[in-house]
Amino acid sequence: MVRPSNAMELQQSPALNYGPAVSAAAAADRIVETSIPARLDALPWSGFHTRVVLALGITWILDGLEVTLAGALSGALKESPSLRFSNLDLGIANSAYLAGAVLGALGFGWLTDRIGRKKLFFITLALYLSATAATALSWNIASYALFRFLTGAGIGGEYTAINSTIQELVPARYRGWTDLVINGSFWIGAAMGAVAAIVLLDPALIGPDLGWRLAYLIGAILGLVVLLMRMWIPESPRWLMIHGRPDQAHAIVDEIERSVIGHDQHASDGRFTKIRLKMRDHTPIREVVHTLFSVYRQRALVGLVLMVAQAFFYNAIFFTFALVLTDFYGISADHVGWYLLPFAAGNFLGPLLLGRLFDTLGRRVMIMFTYGVSGVLLALSGYLFSIGALSAQGQTIAWMVIFFFASPAASAAYLTVSETFPLEVRALAIAVFYAVGTGIGGVIGPALFGALIDTGSRTSVFAGYLLGAFLMIAAAIVAWRYAVAAERKSLEQIARPLAFME
Repeated sequence: MVRPSNAMELQQSPALNYGPAVSAAAAADRIVETSIPARLDALPWSGFHTRVVLALGITWILDGLEVTLAGALSGALKESPSLRFSNLDLGIANSAYLAGAVLGALGFGWLTDRIGRKKLFFITLALYLSATAATALSWNIASYALFRFLTGAGIGGEYTAINSTIQELVPARYRGWTDLVINGSFWIGAAMGAVAAIVLLDPALIGPDLGWRLAYLIGAILGLVVLLMRMWIPESPRWLMIHGRPDQAHAIVDEIERSVIGHDQHASDGRFTKIRLKMRDHTPIREVVHTLFSVYRQRALVGLVLMVAQAFFYNAIFFTFALVLTDFYGISADHVGWYLLPFAAGNFLGPLLLGRLFDTLGRRVMIMFTYGVSGVLLALSGYLFSIGALSAQGQTIAWMVIFFFASPAASAAYLTVSETFPLEVRALAIAVFYAVGTGIGGVIGPALFGALIDTGSRTSVFAGYLLGAFLMIAAAIVAWRYAVAAERKSLEQIARPLAFME
């Protein structure tokens, strides 16, 4: 890792001067030599990086809040005088949320790589805010499912812009742990949702048809706060360099360096590695497809397997945990939130405590370990559930232990697909693998488990748990064999930009 020096972060070709963004035609003929990636990676952790993580990573808190409310409020929605949903209705609505996330990720992922990371922050957040507020006004299953679909689309779009930006701004040596903790913050939102459910579903405090509506408004209020926090987040300098805006990239990196080390690195002394890039206006879809599924076919296989396994594992269990507690253990709907809190604690502590190992022991070892252990523990606890050996408290403890390992495993899937593909296709790569993984594993999972729970058979539910365990163990084997050892390496070293010139 090179250290900051007085190196000039941007060495341009003679014909390129600072000024307005160049046109598409001009960009195609311009080559720029830059040390921006090396200089961003060489920076120490600072308040700037913390603010980026807080303003962008809060997306996962919003998702955790939304998903938890969907699970914790399921009992209230079944008992609502105006809705009276069945388990099938709830499964359909949850699947609609995930389907929206899939389509939102794909559409907004394409836009993120084409028009930039920052613009998408506000578009996707505005969609989320509007849709989650509208959910509180639902009047039947059709309206509820539609608003959940739109909420999911906003969250899915957030994933692509947020994960790609964080990857491109955080120094390489902190990238793994940071990414895992950010993804793990989903469970801070989950805890917030649980507490909200405890209070708002208490029949002694709020009416049965008002509490769940107020719960959804929490997400909209939190989203407004996030909107203000994001005003100062810069566009990714890496994205700007390739897309014909070296002047803006230069200014942003100068400002980041002044905020982190007190001065900008403006005079070159050769200590920073430089790369030569041919600027482009956008990357054609044909090149995107060729890059993802031909040039990086093996990485695509790993990303797909990891995403499918964790999506089924998580969504199938988490979207239906309240139904298991109410239908099999007799827990009342207004008490479900208490069981979610330890569950959320295990999920957040896993990435927090194990995340450093992804940067030290390495990606392959830790992905294999966390996926494998999660699968084995789910199969074991599923068997105990099937024979009636667990109480509600025992089931919650089992979930807490399982997801201590499953949470960093799931986060590692997002880390893998966001760091192992070239910059020009990074956001769309995140979108594609999130969409395919969630479409196969996530949309099917909640509906399948809802149907299994409706049978009232513990054996049927155990069969679903075994399927989730099998997928996780299979993913562990694939990761051990094919995953990339990306720890502590720059993004350009892991996957050379398509615009790279020798």
